[in-house]
Amino acid sequence: MWEQNHIDDKYKSIAEIIIAMKNGDLAIRDKLVKSGQLSKGYHDEMKEMHNKNALALNEIIDEIGYPTVDKVGKEASEASWLVIQHAIGQPTFMKKCLLLLENAVNEGKANPKDLAHLKDRILVFQDRPQYYGTQYDWDENGELSPNIMDDIVKVNERRKSIGLNSIEEQTMVIRNRAKLEKQTPPEDFEKRKQDIEAWKIEVGWKI
Repeated sequence: MWEQNHIDDKYKSIAEIIIAMKNGDLAIRDKLVKSGQLSKGYHDEMKEMHNKNALALNEIIDEIGYPTVDKVGKEASEASWLVIQHAIGQPTFMKKCLLLLENAVNEGKANPKDLAHLKDRILVFQDRPQYYGTQYDWDENGELSPNIMDDIVKVNERRKSIGLNSIEEQTMVIRNRAKLEKQTPPEDFEKRKQDIEAWKIEVGWKI
């Protein structure tokens, strides 16, 4: 059902709002890529957009539940997931959406791949091993590599079960994309690690 593309008439205006959130988010990302600022920490303009979108989408979810394809259509449902995935400064919201998305997947109303990415992102912020290996960051060698994972054999089995390529293949994809976007590793790897840990405490991922 999640692959179908149907919009419930009463949710058309909501779908348009959600898609506009996604477009605004991606426009800022594109601007930061072109200016070479995407790899230089969490940009204030991006942070503001992510938090603003999260608050707006939270109100929508409180009104209609999780924006599944059968309610808002495929594009808006995928846009909802992107907004949630980028709401990294809103731990409570992301955890709330994880439970809702799990239910939607179990009912056949959402994409299991979206759930895998959201679950992994939350695990990474909690300093726990990923189940699917979907989240990447710069390593001490200046390469984009998966964040800490469960056993790689199990990870690849889980990836295969939901139609994802292997970790080895995905790592090549991620690194090639970064080269095309001219992303560069942090100049001070240790300072960046410290900044990320401080940020996790500041926003509530860690106590």
